[in-house]
Amino acid sequence: MSFEKLLLAEPISRALHEKNYTSPTPIQREAIPVILRGSDVVGCAQTGSGKTAAFALPILHHICSKPVELKPKQFRTLVLAPTRELSIQVANNFSLYGKYLNLKVEVICGGMPMNEQIRRLMQGPDVVVATPGRLLDLYQQGKIDFHRVDHLVLDEVDRMLDMGFVPDVKRIIKQIPTTRQTLCFSATLTPTIASLVASITRDPVHIAVDTVGQTAENVDDRVCFIRNQDKFELLYHLLESEKRNEKASKTLIFTSTKQGADHLVDRLRERGIRAAAMHGDKAQRIREKVLEMFKVGTSPIMVATDVAARGIDVKNIEWVINYDLPKESDSYVHRVGRTARAGASGCAVSLCAEFDLTVLRAIELHLRKSITVWEDQPYHHEGLAVRYRTLSSGTVSVATSPNHGLLSNRKRSNRRARPSSGPAFPGSHNPG
Repeated sequence: MSFEKLLLAEPISRALHEKNYTSPTPIQREAIPVILRGSDVVGCAQTGSGKTAAFALPILHHICSKPVELKPKQFRTLVLAPTRELSIQVANNFSLYGKYLNLKVEVICGGMPMNEQIRRLMQGPDVVVATPGRLLDLYQQGKIDFHRVDHLVLDEVDRMLDMGFVPDVKRIIKQIPTTRQTLCFSATLTPTIASLVASITRDPVHIAVDTVGQTAENVDDRVCFIRNQDKFELLYHLLESEKRNEKASKTLIFTSTKQGADHLVDRLRERGIRAAAMHGDKAQRIREKVLEMFKVGTSPIMVATDVAARGIDVKNIEWVINYDLPKESDSYVHRVGRTARAGASGCAVSLCAEFDLTVLRAIELHLRKSITVWEDQPYHHEGLAVRYRTLSSGTVSVATSPNHGLLSNRKRSNRRARPSSGPAFPGSHNPG
């Protein structure tokens, strides 16, 4: 199916054509016709699946087809998102797809001048993308009128639940007309999420693409069994291998804590590696600077926590490294979803120490697949690999000389001393 067959308004089709967007992704193919019919939707799709366009395109078609006059403080579409970064990303996508619609899109989030947001709300924007806290603040000040909202989108419902936004979301929804169309998107649909969306939707159509709960097919997943005290040396070795190969690959490294991110960046800088940390304790201007440096490649290595990285939309992230494995299996999918976006290829490398074995097993069960062990890395700990094989009843895949995907053939090595040279990242010969 092509976008042409979806019969979107001509200005929207023109914008898609300019960006060479010809074929919808699975979530777009399933959701857009349903939303165009006016039905409520509950959609499950992983990060990087194109879910923003899945709701933005039909909403823009509706705005184009049925223009209305808006009074100050009013708007037609409300998108609620868990983070400022995701809100900006969603707003940018609305502006991109609606560039020929004379569209007014406003972002309402903390960390931005409130007076400027109020001024723009007085102009009657078509679309407001907001975090719940700041939006509720402005409503309580009498700066917002919800009466003309006909589309409500809850993006990344699972993360809003994790971050404690649900009470604010419910208070906001009570102010919106019940005649609205409600669209909810989440990477997972737990009983708690299902209960929430059931309370705010009317006979919704449930849409789930096959890749929910899995990493993308073009992501090469690898796990390194390693002693905890060797993790930094392996990370340094991998990053230095990229430098020796004269690569400028964007690499996103995940830690479990903010303090861990700062400490890791300090150690990398001591070794001459350009890196920057991204987490919630950083001032907004610092986070914006770090993200911009990462995007343009002046600081190609970013160390982040899960919440800070949520909603980051950076093209061509080729490597995701789980320096600390996530405790929640869903977070693994979200992390790895930062790479291999929009059909590109990428690689995810997870460092697994002794205390991570049960966490890794939970992740594999969630993914419904085994993650291939990278034995050729110079700090491979065979004892941990054997213990994990026992734990997982032999289901883990082992590749010492990979002959597929992004991985190049390497000689096996079980050394644990810091090497002067050795294998580069999986796939460093063909980053995609």
